[in-house]
Amino acid sequence: MPVSLPPISRRRFLTHVIAGTATVIVAPDLLAGEQNRDPRRFALFSDTHIAGDRNTVSRATNMAANLSQVVDEALGLSPSPAAVLVSGDCAFTRGQAADYDTLSQLVKPLHAADLPIHFALGNHDNRARFLDVIKKGHPHSTPVAGKYITIVESPLADWFLLDSLDQTNKTPGVLGAAQLKWLDATLAQRTKKPALVMVHHNPDPRPKPSGLVETKELLALLVKHPRVKTLFFGHSHHWDVRRHQKLHLVNLPAVAYVFAKGEPNGWVDAKLRADGMRLCLNCIDKQHPKHGQIVDLNWPT
Repeated sequence: MPVSLPPISRRRFLTHVIAGTATVIVAPDLLAGEQNRDPRRFALFSDTHIAGDRNTVSRATNMAANLSQVVDEALGLSPSPAAVLVSGDCAFTRGQAADYDTLSQLVKPLHAADLPIHFALGNHDNRARFLDVIKKGHPHSTPVAGKYITIVESPLADWFLLDSLDQTNKTPGVLGAAQLKWLDATLAQRTKKPALVMVHHNPDPRPKPSGLVETKELLALLVKHPRVKTLFFGHSHHWDVRRHQKLHLVNLPAVAYVFAKGEPNGWVDAKLRADGMRLCLNCIDKQHPKHGQIVDLNWPT
């Protein structure tokens, strides 16, 4: 369930509702006057797994320390990104209120720097507690009952943040027929720019998936719309970029811990251009052999 914290200054981002959906507009004319702010650049985080106690360690990893590091790195970018997008599993395991209280404190430097952060929830999140802590006092709107969807419009592409949270602490993710129907209709209506889709759960076509239950349905829908160029996801704590027909699939690394030895954890610096996107992997461990890896995605014609 994507949920957004707006920037302190409303001059930089405009927010309105289109067909019941919270739509955040990256306004280049407003950003043009801001020093070191690039409306084509986005910082991509996933799987932060923040616990209420900042000292919590899991799989030999202090998750709060990792998030603090990547927040500082995103703030240190020049030019600065237009926003930070987080693809889910914000909380440690069961989405406790204390987890979200600590999360809100850890991302406060982004908010203080007037840098918006948009969250999608994963299977270790709890929708009600997240809304109560993170979104308290911030109105939200949704076109699909029980699912919260955000569109972030930027000059070169529109980001669609979907909601695959089904049950807290139950591994598989579910979009649901209503959300898929909405996505199909909305993509058909909004055809002027490339579309980039983000969801927490990874494509998983197995009969008993641990990722997205409707993998086949979602991929078929996205391929049907040529304007959709890339699907971003997390969940598997794995960094990978591959193709499904003409669709790019980007598995974002976890900010928190890794599942397999040798995997990188960290975040991705994404820079849009008219015909594609450049991704740069920023590892927590700067000595990791994949730190600084560049991947260029080209939009097929």
